Order: sequence, then C-alpha cells, then structure tokens
Amino acid sequence: MPAALQGVLGRLGAYLKGFSAAQRTIAIIGVAALVLGGVALASWLGKPSYAPLFTGLAATDASSITDQLTTDGVPYQLTDGGATILVPQAKVYGERLKAASNGLPSSNEGGYSLLDKMGVTSSEFQQDVTYKRAIEGELAKTISAMDGVQTASVQLAIPAKSVFVSEEKDPTASVFVATKNGAQLGSDQVQAIVHLTSAAVEGMQPTDVSVVDQKGQTLSAVGTGTTGSGNDQAADYDATTSKKIQDLLDTTLGAGNASVVVSATMSDNSGTRTTESYTTPTTGPVALNESSTKEQYGAGSGAAGGKGATGVLGPDNIAVPNGTTGTGTGAAGDDGYQNESATKNNAVDKTTETTQIPAGAMDRQTISVALNSKADSVKNVNLQSINDLVANAAGVDQARGDQVKVATMDFDTSAADDAQKALRAQQESDQQQAMWSTIRTAGIVLGALLALIAVIVFLVRRGRRQEREQVDIGELDAFGDAFELPLAVDAADGRSLLDAGDAPTVALQSLPLEDPPTEVLATDAIAAERRRQEIGELADRDPKRTADLLRGLLDDRSPV
Repeated sequence: MPAALQGVLGRLGAYLKGFSAAQRTIAIIGVAALVLGGVALASWLGKPSYAPLFTGLAATDASSITDQLTTDGVPYQLTDGGATILVPQAKVYGERLKAASNGLPSSNEGGYSLLDKMGVTSSEFQQDVTYKRAIEGELAKTISAMDGVQTASVQLAIPAKSVFVSEEKDPTASVFVATKNGAQLGSDQVQAIVHLTSAAVEGMQPTDVSVVDQKGQTLSAVGTGTTGSGNDQAADYDATTSKKIQDLLDTTLGAGNASVVVSATMSDNSGTRTTESYTTPTTGPVALNESSTKEQYGAGSGAAGGKGATGVLGPDNIAVPNGTTGTGTGAAGDDGYQNESATKNNAVDKTTETTQIPAGAMDRQTISVALNSKADSVKNVNLQSINDLVANAAGVDQARGDQVKVATMDFDTSAADDAQKALRAQQESDQQQAMWSTIRTAGIVLGALLALIAVIVFLVRRGRRQEREQVDIGELDAFGDAFELPLAVDAADGRSLLDAGDAPTVALQSLPLEDPPTEVLATDAIAAERRRQEIGELADRDPKRTADLLRGLLDDRSPV
C-alpha cells in the first residue's frame, strides 16, 4: 500500500477513534442512509420507463399479446383491469409492429376492412350482413375515440327494402358505451353519439338511436331522444324552471324571502300525426280534364219523321200481326228518348303534413310561490304583479290548464337560524383547529431545531472538553523541552495563578522584582507548575494530540 494512502487511512482511523459513542452512532446512521439512498436512486435510474403498448384490449387479445411478450422476453405490466399493456419505451414500436403482423389485436379488426375479405361467390345475404358489420365497426371505432369512452359497440337494425311494402320502417341503432374510470358522458357527448350514428345510416332519425352505458343507464331512448323518459324530463323541467323563477324573486324581493315549487306533468306517449288540408284557388277552378256524353232515341220511322207499323206484344212477348199503326214526327217525335251528361275535374290544392310526436310533451304545470310576510320588501308588494311575472317567466298556458298560485305567509326561520349558528360554530371550530394545528406544527419544528442545536452544542463541547486526571509529574519528562514555556506566578505570594481561578496570568520574567516575595517556591514545585501550565496550553491548542499523549501514558501505566 502506498505510504501516502496508508497515512491518510491512519489519520482517518485516529480521527474515528476520537469519536464518542453518540458520534459513532450518528455517523453509522448517516452512512447507512447514504448507502440506502444511493441504492434506491441507482435502482430507480436503472429501471426502464414503461409506455402503453395497447389500450382497451379484450381479454382474449390481452392474453395473446402477453404470450407474445413472454416468448420475446420483454417485461410488461398490466393496468386498467388488464385492458392496457405497458412495455419498456424502447420496445413499444417493435412489439406493436410484430403484434400487427400476427393479426393482433384481432378483436379490433372490423370496419370496411371486412369488405376486403369478401369473395366473388358471396351471396346477397352475406354482402348485406358484411356491409352492416362494416358500418357497425366503423361507428364503434369512431365513438371509442371520443374523450372519456373506453369501448363502444354498435348494433344496427336495418329493415330489408321491398317493393311490396307501401310504408317502410326507419332503421334503428343500439349503442353500448363503456366509459373510463371516473368519467361520465355529458348530454352534449350523448347527443353527439346519437347524431353521429343517425347520420351514418340512410333513413335513420336521431330519435331512432338508443344509447346505454356500462351501468345500465339509458342515456338516449328510441322515440324520446337524449333527455330520457318523461319523468326525467319533468324533473329537469321542474329544476330549471324553479331556479329561473327563484332567481327572479331573489332579485326583486331579496334572498330568502320567496320559495318556489314547480310541478310539471309530461306525457310518455309518442306517435305520428298526419294532417291533410284542401284549398280552392283564388282565381277560380281550373279543369284538369273534362268529358261529355249525349244519347237520343226516336219513336218514328226516320230521322225526320215517318210512319211505321207497330204491333202489340202478345203473350210470351210475341207481336200480334194486326197491330195498330203509329206515326212519328222525326227526332223530336212524341215517343223519343234523349240524355246528355258532362264530367269536369277541377284542380284542388292539397297539403299533407306528417309530424313525429316524441314522448315528453307537457300536459300541464302548476307553480306555487310562497312569500315571507315578515320581510319588509314583501309587505307592500303587489301579488298580481308577482303572479304575472311568474306566469311569463314559466310560459304558463291557461288553455292547457296551467295554474299559478302566489300567497304570503310567515316563514319559520328557526331551522335556518340553527343552521347558521351551527355553521358559525363549525367555522370557529375549524379556525381553532387550524390555529392549534399551526401552533403544534410550529412547536414540533421549534423542538426539532432546539434538539438539533442542543446536539450540535453537546458534540462541540464534548469535542473540546478535556478529561484530566492525576498523573505523575515526573513522567512528563518524556515530552522533552517541547513544552518549556514561561511560568505565570503571582508576584505577591508566589502562588501559581492557575490556582487563583479567574485571576490574569503574566510571565515570570515580566513581574516587577523591586520587592521580592518573602517565600520562594521550591525548584521542584516551580518545575511541576510549569509543566502543568504547558499541558494546559497544549490542551487548548491541540486537544486531540493532548488526549492521545495522555491516553498513551495511561496505557503505559496499566498493569500487564
């Protein structure tokens, strides 16, 4: 080992030997914390960062992909209930391309790619079903790309077209949506799904789309739209109208001086209404087509008249030969037949209206308003004016049976007062708890700081404090002349000033000797005092060296 390194290690060992038990404990704890922190940091820095390989996977696809990753020796992590696979960032693109070459994930295949696999021998039924599946797959992919949607499934019911049906039914769609954890679809998103689906299929209306989430809640029903059933629509209408009227009354009468309750009745029936109306043109009738007929039969023998024999019919419609003779006067004979008729079809304006009646139409509504008679703003108020304001704000229709009732009465404010007192008490309690928490935290911090300062001061004083013991002065001769220093002696009585406590010390040579002391210290006593002073000054200058010397002396004196 090099001498320089050996010297450094020796000095380090000697320095560590000078530590007390508390210092050694603190040093060991600090070194252990540094080692553990370094190991944790190295482990964290050496850990690869993971990135999503695929998300929203089905169970079968996740199993196939994890088998592929296990075969390739690529570490992976499963999150989101197994629907998301995480792999190291450097392996994402390679494994994704390899999975795509193996046809994974297979459950996500669909859309118009199904049409690429159709052969020339496919029947018309197969073509129709495949086309429907392609549209369903494309819609499911598009809906799954929306924010908050994890997976989506679309089922279309498209009726077959036939020339033998006078009225064709509209196609319908059923959409199943599974949202992400903590996400919830808003009305705008549901409406977007409805319009996206209805616009992708020919002849489908927005009211023909049903949307259901993974919780079994109907977000949009066929025939009702995205607002739900009649009860839901009534509840929404009640809340919206009540808030609107309450805001109006709070502005005019003051907050807390009015209470509003709205009760609306919605119809759950839906259907189709067809209306036909006819109008006559103002410029007069216009003939679309016209026809006439004329019939004429004469009783005479000619067109201009004449005589002809006529007989009398006998039994069995047999003419009697000797019948009478009649005369005729021609076309206008007495016994002639004439008939004329005419047909004329005039144009008539015809209007046909077909209206779809969705569920949720309002049947009637009732509005009740109670005013606090104790409030100053209510005492001189005109109830009819309040009635008119409420009716206009809610769109009241008297013909429909809507009613508005406004009345003044004494409000019971005891519950509100108790709630206000409880709120103030809770606020005061929270403030006190926050104050005591702050004081407690400050006390803990202050105590920790004081403890740290005390430990530091203790360690500093312990390092400077020297342990003294009675030693033989004669043994100090081994130190040589290195400690020959001036002796401080009192000029009056010759005592060493080291025994005088806080008295100042001066060198012996600098003391005035006009009046020499009556008693002179012996030579041995002066030498011992000098050595004691030298040891004290050495301890002040180099405590560690002094401790090493004293420790060596004590070791030499110990019995073998």
